[in-house]
Amino acid sequence: MPPSPDHAAGTAAPAGRSRALQDPEFRKLTVLITTAFIDMLGFAMLFPLLPFYALRFHATPEMIGVITASFSVAQLASAPLWGWVSDRYGRRPALLVGLLSSAAAYLVFGLATSIWLLFASRLIQGAGGGTTGVAQAYVGDSITPSRRAQALGWLSAATSLGVAIGPAIGSWSFHIGPAAPGLVAAVLCLVNVYFTWRWLPESRVPSATPPGGVRKKPEVWRSLSDVVAHPFRPVSRLVWIYGAGMLGFSAMTSVFALFLSARFGVTEKNIGYFFVYTGALSFLMRAIVLGPAVRRLGEVGAMRLGTIALVVGLAIYPWVPTIWMMPLVMPLIPIGTALLFPSTTALMSRAADQAVLGTTMGVAQTFAGLARVAAPLISTSAFQRFGPGAPFYVAATIVAVVGVAAFKLPAAVARPAEGSP
Repeated sequence: MPPSPDHAAGTAAPAGRSRALQDPEFRKLTVLITTAFIDMLGFAMLFPLLPFYALRFHATPEMIGVITASFSVAQLASAPLWGWVSDRYGRRPALLVGLLSSAAAYLVFGLATSIWLLFASRLIQGAGGGTTGVAQAYVGDSITPSRRAQALGWLSAATSLGVAIGPAIGSWSFHIGPAAPGLVAAVLCLVNVYFTWRWLPESRVPSATPPGGVRKKPEVWRSLSDVVAHPFRPVSRLVWIYGAGMLGFSAMTSVFALFLSARFGVTEKNIGYFFVYTGALSFLMRAIVLGPAVRRLGEVGAMRLGTIALVVGLAIYPWVPTIWMMPLVMPLIPIGTALLFPSTTALMSRAADQAVLGTTMGVAQTFAGLARVAAPLISTSAFQRFGPGAPFYVAATIVAVVGVAAFKLPAAVARPAEGSP
């Protein structure tokens, strides 16, 4: 990670974090961060339970992979369009519609009586879940380039905290009844809708209608084709890195419950605590470690270190001999993703055309969505056909091959953001 140190994380020491909390830029993000936390809380309540609910309806591991992937299929179609909608009409309306979709999806999940209703729940949530890029674009609107990695890290920390708490609430509420986790998540999401509608300010002024009343059509599909046709351009390269990292992470999470069940007899009553542990690690990494890491290594350096940690973590999972050894190995993947994703997104926000930042972030989420579609299909198929360890080897190989791009970024992208201290 040799390129010149990038101070884009801004203040990283405890005193620096205290000053950042008093900064007007970061205060503007308080509601967005809270919104992201509550949204992920509901998602994390249900995700660890999904394989066990599907098994109740006699699903095979490969069928569970298809159900898991259905979320990303819907998200794949919606993410770039949400990005354009947020560029055209504002970030706030896009986020509100996405939250309402999640509430509906959680309600369907809680009341599901067949495997097809689980499918429907995932599809509804995925269609409204293409707003991750919108939240990232909100940060791009509100924070100066030299400080976006830290702001994106805080946003990621909020979602990681949701991941840390949500599974425990999901496992606890399951004791009340199978419908309880979905219903509780739906209520939380509706509260979040009101909170967002009441207090989240718009970060972007909607573009005016051009002379003659003709609105410019979205450039979503051109942006997508550019990433494929020109993979070595700075933004395209970053999109590919982001997507590969997401594939590795999603492959792990797609079979994690099945892996622990097959190897160590874990059930739906205690699976949540493993997700709590990884979520807590992710939160600590993003809230405390990411800032100093970016300040010391630069965004490119942090991205490279994250790629290495993710590959190593995936490769050694199958070698864990006992459940008591799992806590020693599990930190590698949260460390890798905490360094990789915010740093890559911050670099992307700086390299992109600011006039279509929402569209660019939406395109990145489309590639992440492709990874989330492919990952569960690949990993559950490998699990069923070749054994519990196979998905981790496949994912590690893919991340390693694409991750080489993280070591060959153009100098213009690797250079510290203008205005860095």
